[in-house]
Amino acid sequence: QLQLVESGGGLVQPGGSLRLSCAASGFTLDYYALGWFRQAPGKEREGVSCISSSGGSTNYADSVKGRFTISRDNAKNTVYLQMNSLKPEDTAVYYCAKGRFRLCVLSVGDFGSWGQGTQVTVSS
Repeated sequence: QLQLVESGGGLVQPGGSLRLSCAASGFTLDYYALGWFRQAPGKEREGVSCISSSGGSTNYADSVKGRFTISRDNAKNTVYLQMNSLKPEDTAVYYCAKGRFRLCVLSVGDFGSWGQGTQVTVSS
């Protein structure tokens, strides 16, 4: 059974850092892009970052470029999102997702399976 389980969320002050992890199981990680999305209250789910099946290609939303870094370890069946210089507007539930293909396209429609989400709150 396919599962994506996020961890690492929490409360952090502006300017702080968090590292999200997503443990995947039930499918061969090597064949699919993986991504991180987020959804704030009252807003639509938006793409944050994604990484191709090989890890050789990544995409980022303009709002997080230079602050967030996505990576994956296929041997550990895990994808990570390192978040630095966090801002209050980064507050949201963050979701890990499995892409439909090997290539990374940062669009909700290109991802078919989702984790349950982890809350990230940036506040002083």
